[in-house]
Amino acid sequence: MNATLERIRVWAKALKRDVLALWIAAGDARTPWYAKAVAGAVAAYALSPIDLVPDFIPVLGYLDDLIIVPFGISLAISLIPGDLMSEYRQQASSRDDRPRSLTAATLIIALWLFALAATGYWASLRFP
Repeated sequence: MNATLERIRVWAKALKRDVLALWIAAGDARTPWYAKAVAGAVAAYALSPIDLVPDFIPVLGYLDDLIIVPFGISLAISLIPGDLMSEYRQQASSRDDRPRSLTAATLIIALWLFALAATGYWASLRFP
C-alpha cells in the first residue's frame, strides 16, 4: 500500500513538472508549431484555476484530471523532439514559480456562459 502511494506521488510530481515543461515549450521558437499549439492548449488548461468540468460533479468532475489532462500531456510530449523535451523538463525542475492561465480560465467561463445561454434559449422555445 505504501509503495503504491509513493508511485502515485512520484507520478503526480512528474505530471506537474511536465505541465510546466509544456508551458515553456509553447513559448520556445525551437518547438514545432503543431507541438506548440498542443502544448500550449494542454498547459493552459492544466494551469487554469477553473476546470471545464467542476470537481464537485460526481465522477465526471475528476475525469479531466485523471484521464484528459494526462492524455493531453502525453500527446504533447510525443510531438516535441526528445532532446528539447529533456531541456524543458530540466528548466521546469529548476523553477519555483508556477504560472496560471487566466486566458484558459476566461475561455472556460465563456464556454459555461454560452452553454447556459443556449440551454435557456432552448428551454424558452421548448416550454413557452
